[in-house]
Amino acid sequence: MRAAALLLLALLPLRPLPGRAARPKLALPIRPDTEPLPPGGAAGCAFGGHFYALEETWHPDLGEPFGVMRCVICHCEPQRNHRGKPIGKVNCKNMKQDCPVPACPRATLLPGHCCHTCPKEKSPALRFDTLEYFQEKEDDLDKPYNDRSYLSSEGLARDDARTEFVALLTSGPEPWHPTSSAVAKARFTLLRSSLLFSISYERLGRPSRVRFSDPEGNVLFEHPVQRSAAPEDGMLCGMWRTVSKANVQLLRREQLRVSLITRAQPSGEVHGHILKHRALFAETFGAILTSSNPLHLGAGGMAMLTLSDTENNLHFILMARGLLEPGARESPWVPLRVRILHQGQTLREVHANITVEDPDFAEVLNDLSAQELQWLVQGQLRIVAETEGQHARQLAGTITTRRSCDTIQSVLCGADALLPTKTGAVGSAKLALHENGTLEYQVQVVGTASEVVGITLETKPRRKSKRNILFDMTPSYKDGLAWGAWQSPSARDAHMLLQNELFLNVATKDWAEGELRGQIISLPYSGLLARYTDMPVALAGQLVSPPVPSGAGGHAWLSLDEHCHLHYEISVAGLGRPSDGTVSAHIHGVAELGEMGTRPHQHKRLLKGFYSTEAQGVVKDLDADLLQHLAQGTAFLQVSTKAHPNGEMRGRVHIPNQCHAGGTRLAPGESLGQAELSESTKTRDLEQLKKDPNSCFFEGQHRAHGTRWAPDYDKKCSICSCQKRTVICDPILCQPLNCTHQVHPEELCCPICEEKKTEQEELKLERARDSSEGCYFDGDKTWRGSGTRWHPVVPPFGLIKCAICTCKGTTGEVHCEKVQCPRLTCANPVRASPSDCCKQCPAPERSVPELADSMQADAPRSCRFGRRWYLNNESWHPSVPPFGEMKCILCWCVSGETHCQRQECPPSACASPATRDNPCCAKCRALDAPSDAREKVQDAKVESRSH
Repeated sequence: MRAAALLLLALLPLRPLPGRAARPKLALPIRPDTEPLPPGGAAGCAFGGHFYALEETWHPDLGEPFGVMRCVICHCEPQRNHRGKPIGKVNCKNMKQDCPVPACPRATLLPGHCCHTCPKEKSPALRFDTLEYFQEKEDDLDKPYNDRSYLSSEGLARDDARTEFVALLTSGPEPWHPTSSAVAKARFTLLRSSLLFSISYERLGRPSRVRFSDPEGNVLFEHPVQRSAAPEDGMLCGMWRTVSKANVQLLRREQLRVSLITRAQPSGEVHGHILKHRALFAETFGAILTSSNPLHLGAGGMAMLTLSDTENNLHFILMARGLLEPGARESPWVPLRVRILHQGQTLREVHANITVEDPDFAEVLNDLSAQELQWLVQGQLRIVAETEGQHARQLAGTITTRRSCDTIQSVLCGADALLPTKTGAVGSAKLALHENGTLEYQVQVVGTASEVVGITLETKPRRKSKRNILFDMTPSYKDGLAWGAWQSPSARDAHMLLQNELFLNVATKDWAEGELRGQIISLPYSGLLARYTDMPVALAGQLVSPPVPSGAGGHAWLSLDEHCHLHYEISVAGLGRPSDGTVSAHIHGVAELGEMGTRPHQHKRLLKGFYSTEAQGVVKDLDADLLQHLAQGTAFLQVSTKAHPNGEMRGRVHIPNQCHAGGTRLAPGESLGQAELSESTKTRDLEQLKKDPNSCFFEGQHRAHGTRWAPDYDKKCSICSCQKRTVICDPILCQPLNCTHQVHPEELCCPICEEKKTEQEELKLERARDSSEGCYFDGDKTWRGSGTRWHPVVPPFGLIKCAICTCKGTTGEVHCEKVQCPRLTCANPVRASPSDCCKQCPAPERSVPELADSMQADAPRSCRFGRRWYLNNESWHPSVPPFGEMKCILCWCVSGETHCQRQECPPSACASPATRDNPCCAKCRALDAPSDAREKVQDAKVESRSH
């Protein structure tokens, strides 16, 4: 991505310099340079004359005159070769720009350090210990500006930020006894902290859930399968959001298992280990192999195939399970025959010897004919793998183009044209490659300076003056849209398409070589179903009011779900100038398009700021006016940049709906804590919050009306909310637990049930899962029956009584809504009991109205904390039920704003008799007195609740 070039500098792998710069001179110049051998045949990396173990990190020594590169960190990344053997790959990254800015004007660079430091200041320790550092830096690039963010890739190149995995799923081997002949192939993409997956299956009913487990069989995550969340039959798509670092480590160590749950097999019908495989990066064709004898249960395989870059050679690797019977062999080697068939006729045949320990097989089929290549792309070839001898078995499957849940799309802009243009036009394309080799396309063009005379599919030209056109879409173009299908692409064309090596070009009368051009790229699966059903909204500079002659362009998918939540996904291109700075996306609702210059921005909603080519997310609280504009088609999406703060590109949005206001929906894989606590950062930028008359200012931060957060003075056991300039903080109520073994972790407010379950509890849980589809609620890690309603328990916040969750058993979704409280007419509503969700008007009191009246006067404003009012400059210890008064926390009122701080003990607390009577400093007292010990325990409890 061009706009994020500065951010990505630190993420690009450095190429090792030639070996002669890193090694001493050899005595004989004709002697070959030999890399050090790994000790004992262990897998690892050879770099600069040294051998490094897998996962090891180091600063590279490039020899004279370079020396040790302190600002470069290298990592030996585990990989697998074409036979599945573990090997190492060196990746190096430059961390120079991660150094903090020195506070002094004359910072110096000390010998052996990477960062400049001030005199008499310690050098900052950059965290170079593990690969987790890189993941954390990547996560920082995509902080959600508002609402929940799906994901945002900083570039579509397959680098360290995007790691591919694969799994072959069958019903065996141990510890599961084979019970089915079903086979599935699962592709995984680890994109920052989200794990995306596309699973194709054969001989299997529609799965109900996808289960991830650790080596001990503990369930880590389960994804309910929705019927509409896949582009084609025999396939399912999904996403595991916010994968923990511990689970990412299990994934990278190939210790995660995946299972497909069906009604017939609630414990999992097919299973497999998730592996990292180098063949995934090049795979453009594939096959799922099932047993030719349905009685051979647990047998299956998959083939990953790709074409050579220049020659018509077909490379493939075959992974099989159950093809060999352990203990049914006379020798360790078993002959294997692999054939390529067309309508039962053998075209190619290869032989090899395999073992039970290493059943994978790789080979190259050289010089495929034009007819063989045509059959390949049309899905007319089958691959057959069979063993010979007494226990012969056979696996077979049809070779098709790579199946995936990703979306093939392209943004065409003037900046990417062979001769760059700035006309404010844009092109938007969506394509689909079917199993029979047909390429379906839809290309819309908006705002060109002159008539469109050509839309072509091309390769990258060797010279700008010599374009290589593969297919002409111009005959299907009419009224701004080219729609149709290319019936006869070659295998090479399909291969290049799936490798992101093809382009779309739009030529006009004024720009014969092309006014618009865009690379065709596969967007990773995001969960937005509108990708499969709708054309994106084109974003063009010509649609801005007034029009902007920009070379950039974009498109976006938007949709409203059944809960009136707006899902959006934006892709832009051509924002390649570093001076553009941060890109921000806005959605506007106005009576008519083009009136932003003459009318106030009454219905403007900031969606998200982003640095990359993409921004994705969901907005859950759209107001009724903006929803009405979406229904009428008078809303538009606009992208602004530093160069064009009033909008660089825009597109009209029309989403028919009967919504009145946004709700709160809990999607699988998202906790209610995330949905509620992210509210404080989701609505507006800081300047808008300051101007909002309903916003609150508390503990040094501005909060939007309606938001909820954990206060600094008590992050564990309190929840605060902003209600029209008033901050209300309430204690978290702990739900009674229905278990015999309870534990109370220090980091949680409420006790929880110990995770270990008895055999009866496990059996009861499995029966509950078998009886109905049910729902898995990530908040308390439990399954709920279909139609159940409950108040959610969300660690670390405990029981949330202001929300009601419902399990929709047909889809496996958990739908949570805020409790609708009646509108009150009094100025100062209160809760009669701390456990109540809704407030009520209190009995008439004189003191409260007096304080409320004083807020309108010129005198300093009073503060409301909990259910009490405090005068200006008044201080108090807050009372938090059920724990009582928090004596170690002091709050005070300053002109209507409440400030709270935990009391700190001076260093001389142990020697001061007055301080010894302070329970907040009891930790300084002697340990031999029983009363002291009791005070220390009580103080520890108070302090643990004050954080």
